[in-house]
Amino acid sequence: MKYVIVILAGACSFGLLATFVKKAYETGFSVGDVVGSQNLFGVTMLWLLVLMTKRSAKQSNASQAFRITFRQVPLLMTVGTTTGLTGMLYYTALQYIPASFAIVLLFQFTWMGILLESVVERKRPGKDKVLSLIALFVGIIMASGFLGGSHKGISFIGVALGLLSAVTYTLFIWFSGRTAKQVDPIARSAIMLSGSFILAMLVFPPHFIIDGSLYEGLLPWGLLLALFGVVIPPLFYAIGVPRIGGGLASILSAAELPMAVMMSYIVLKETVSWQQWVGVCITLCGIALPELMKRSLIKKIIFSYNKRSVYRWK
Repeated sequence: MKYVIVILAGACSFGLLATFVKKAYETGFSVGDVVGSQNLFGVTMLWLLVLMTKRSAKQSNASQAFRITFRQVPLLMTVGTTTGLTGMLYYTALQYIPASFAIVLLFQFTWMGILLESVVERKRPGKDKVLSLIALFVGIIMASGFLGGSHKGISFIGVALGLLSAVTYTLFIWFSGRTAKQVDPIARSAIMLSGSFILAMLVFPPHFIIDGSLYEGLLPWGLLLALFGVVIPPLFYAIGVPRIGGGLASILSAAELPMAVMMSYIVLKETVSWQQWVGVCITLCGIALPELMKRSLIKKIIFSYNKRSVYRWK
């Protein structure tokens, strides 16, 4: 249960990003400013955490987890590019299509993650995951507000970018729990995000460092996006995914959508229809379904075992 909460916390952190990005765009900053500052501050925070935790680990003679081979470093950095790509693709898609439609495209990662797990591990998804996916699909469509909106003349480029962001997010969730699992999660996250940082700097040269944007209002948004988009989610996923698996992690990651809807209502003062609130509730039920069914199954096993024990005693 502890690792389920960790994944949910990471997903909710992602849900805060849309609000911060919209606020940054309202201030006049570009996609390059947002992505670049997010990655710069995020990777700096993570490496500072690595130095702090490594020092304390040395003092307690527990530095074994920080040992990384030369082969693991490029693998982890490659995995990190998937989270960087997700941000770049999604933020760019928002310039072509409405946010309510873009988030529907991004959340296709829920079934993509289950499909990837089924293909790679050659096993059918359990009944709990199938039912959860159905609930999530209904909830996500309703919570996005897509049913009540008019989305005529949708940009093909925007749709393609939105779907690609779902693919890269799926790959991030999958590989983050399968690469160098024995390495300390903070060190793993720092190396992964170094790959994301390098990619972001190549795609969006860091003009914001020298043109004065940081001191004209970009700094607070960059720090917030770094903390909730670069530091917390990859770190929490690095801790939780190896414990619960990529399939369940994909389902739990849908917690991002209810958080995004609630933040838009509370902070951005956007109108949220009753259909969207119903969708939020259905999404939350879909997230909780696998855990509830697991607990119900455990109770049935315990009950049947106790019943057999009583029968034998008689």
